[in-house]
Amino acid sequence: MGVVTSVHSIPAQVQTAPCESVSRPPHPRLSPFVLGYSGFRAGSGSAVRHRVLPVNLTALIIDVTGASRLVTGARADYEIHTSYRWREGVAVGLTPAGSAALLGAPARWFLGESVELADVLGAREAELAERLAAAPDWASRFTVLDEQLTAWLDTRNPVDDLVTRAWLRLQRPGPRTGVEALAARLGVSRRYLQVRFQREIGLPPRSVARIARLQRTVGRLVAAEDLARIAAECGYADQPHFTREIREMTGLSPTGLCANLQYRELDAR
Repeated sequence: MGVVTSVHSIPAQVQTAPCESVSRPPHPRLSPFVLGYSGFRAGSGSAVRHRVLPVNLTALIIDVTGASRLVTGARADYEIHTSYRWREGVAVGLTPAGSAALLGAPARWFLGESVELADVLGAREAELAERLAAAPDWASRFTVLDEQLTAWLDTRNPVDDLVTRAWLRLQRPGPRTGVEALAARLGVSRRYLQVRFQREIGLPPRSVARIARLQRTVGRLVAAEDLARIAAECGYADQPHFTREIREMTGLSPTGLCANLQYRELDAR
């Protein structure tokens, strides 16, 4: 399922029918904290095991049918969930600032973890799930998220502004920004930037940049574009480098990854 600019996970196996997916950015007042929303519904109608891809954000997965509801942290490696399954619901992608303001914990606390959402949100988890389940359509569900998340905002645990600016810069499409160049642009040393990233996110800037490139690549693969063109425009040295990176980071070849990217995009309106 995609979270606007980030594909959190894909079915662990090729499905008989494509999943429905619908994305929307949050209300502007939430933009420093929320990267985006994504609605999902399994095409088969049954809860599906997922392969969680490398991501550099914290995600809330809220299944409205009563299946798994989780907080998943940033991760540099893929993971195939064996016990967690999703059928229909929403995913919320949180920035490092969003993890602190909405979950009361730095993003590094969730690094590589999948935690029951109720263990993090307490009674708020059931309240949010019930409101989402009662909403009549995707647009209404996203409105519920805007309302609830705004009400929960607590900015008493501010995230390092340097980390926030650097993290957001690494998410942007376009020419690849080296960590050395990024640190120089921010007026700090590479080592200083690495220490601040480890403290807030748990991943070094290089890993965050590598994951961001993978995510941009996956977004292009969803659109079924030419593989050679994607490899060149996403900054891979050549086709073998592209294939090697995809296989190492997702456990699948580019062709195999495409086969599992079975999503039918819907309109959120």
